[in-house]
Amino acid sequence: MDPISPLEQTLHAARALVLADLVAGQVAEPDVVSLVEESVVQRRWWVEQWPDGSPYVAGLVAQDVQEALLERYGRWPLCPVCGSGDPHALEVEPELGPDPHWVCHKAGVEVAAVGSLGAAIGGTSS
Repeated sequence: MDPISPLEQTLHAARALVLADLVAGQVAEPDVVSLVEESVVQRRWWVEQWPDGSPYVAGLVAQDVQEALLERYGRWPLCPVCGSGDPHALEVEPELGPDPHWVCHKAGVEVAAVGSLGAAIGGTSS
């Protein structure tokens, strides 16, 4: 059996992190999981063109899925920090960088690393 390439390891890790957050938010329906797969396909091409960008893939997949969900279903993930006011979504920070986190810009706090949203919303982390 051939070893898994670094590119595939990066893509599998990004997929797993985003799926963990979707599961934590109880939105990992088949059509939503398909959005993750679509993003992974697009990001495979992106990282093939710019291999130095591989540490950024998890954050980019999270952002891709968040944008696709907004267009089709609404905001995700909703902020678990702010208890009053209009519901709002968390954002991925840095937008293009390693070690992506979900951040509430309204409260100015880091909520959870991408892939660990379950701990922040009362579930379990991956």
